[in-house]
Amino acid sequence: MRRTLALIILFFGVSAWPVTASALDIQEVTSTSGVKAWLVEDHSNPILTLSFSFAGGQSSDPVGKEGRARLVSGLLDEGAGERDSTAFQQALSDDSISLRFSARIDRFSGDLTTLTETRDTAVELLRLALTAPRFDAEPVERIRAQVMASLRNDLQRPRTIASRAWWGASFANHPYGRSGDGTLDSVSAVTDDDMREFVNTTFVRQGLIVSAVGDIDAATLSALLDQVFGALPTFKGAAAAPDVAPTAAGQTFVVQDNVPQSVVVFGHAGIAREDPDWYAASLLNQIMAGGFGSRLTEEIREKRGLVYGVYAYLLPLDHAPLIMGGLATQNARVAESIDLVRQEWKRMAEGGPTERELADAKTYLLGSFPLRLVDSDGTASVLMGLQEGDLPIDYLARRDALYGSVTLDDMKRVARRLYRPDQLTVVVVGKPEGVTATAPVPSVPGVPAQGG
Repeated sequence: MRRTLALIILFFGVSAWPVTASALDIQEVTSTSGVKAWLVEDHSNPILTLSFSFAGGQSSDPVGKEGRARLVSGLLDEGAGERDSTAFQQALSDDSISLRFSARIDRFSGDLTTLTETRDTAVELLRLALTAPRFDAEPVERIRAQVMASLRNDLQRPRTIASRAWWGASFANHPYGRSGDGTLDSVSAVTDDDMREFVNTTFVRQGLIVSAVGDIDAATLSALLDQVFGALPTFKGAAAAPDVAPTAAGQTFVVQDNVPQSVVVFGHAGIAREDPDWYAASLLNQIMAGGFGSRLTEEIREKRGLVYGVYAYLLPLDHAPLIMGGLATQNARVAESIDLVRQEWKRMAEGGPTERELADAKTYLLGSFPLRLVDSDGTASVLMGLQEGDLPIDYLARRDALYGSVTLDDMKRVARRLYRPDQLTVVVVGKPEGVTATAPVPSVPGVPAQGG
């Protein structure tokens, strides 16, 4: 009887998987054709997870055809080579093969999980999906309809509107200013030829990153890499988006919407992942917005009960590192909530954290990280993040020391650099009381036009 992935996980579980980051033995494998991958072997369970990403994602969508990469991500497993949609999906189902694709802002990703006994079939299906997608009429229109139904729902959500307005205001005339999810008009405009152009210019070996975790050795992985990726073009056919700094710094935008709660999105320029100050910045963000006990949660939720949740995070995009955040609250309490964010931004910039806050942040970031390594999917995701961040292969062995060496003086210096309350771009969607817009809402697809 054919085994399934679910049964394997049920019987074997994940307890045998190494959870100590420094214990992971990461090998770099280079195939005959020159394709590179990072590999963590684990032969305790007969499962392989293969993750990969290509440079170029939603930010490469042409003007007026935003949503192209998103459509492609939903169609690659809907028929390839000689197999139409039904046959391709049946092949995945018959062997319990998991194949997923996703379009991000700067990259296009894929994940394959398969049993060892069905690996050959899984690898061939992946090769076909990348090199010979069909884009037949029926699945194209079916997936397009699904995307448009999702858009109709999302474009009614204040959080979606706020996000689109923030990005449109901060990155006017740059791909980052256009939502990769698209609009009803832009998704309708995407043609089969547009999607084939994306495949031809994005699925190339330049900028390709691959990770493999599980029941496979280096020699077998090398052959697999050549089979899946070896025939892809070497160089990228599409130009990358230019580096850019966010504009509209310090501006406040209000999108009027008749809702009982207003949604707020805020942010400004941040710190790049390769910057030596990244480690201090990560610790600072944990102190500022790392859930219960963080400064924003304590001041805005716990002390005053203004919000259910408030968040902030570092977003090191390829062409514009950012620090972003958001909250939702009653229309009558929006102005107070925004003022508190600015006050905490200023307090951190002027005084930095305390010794206790720094110690607690280190304990959390160092102690919670191994939980990301409890299974092959999580480990593959970590390996992908390391490679996409251009980190060395021995980074996990050095990670504790990198965070541990950050001093209180470092934190205070980086806090002055990172937190700039006068630079916060704020977008509010709702009927906020006491909030004054400093600029008109930009014309952004998906953001309702505002009256004069």
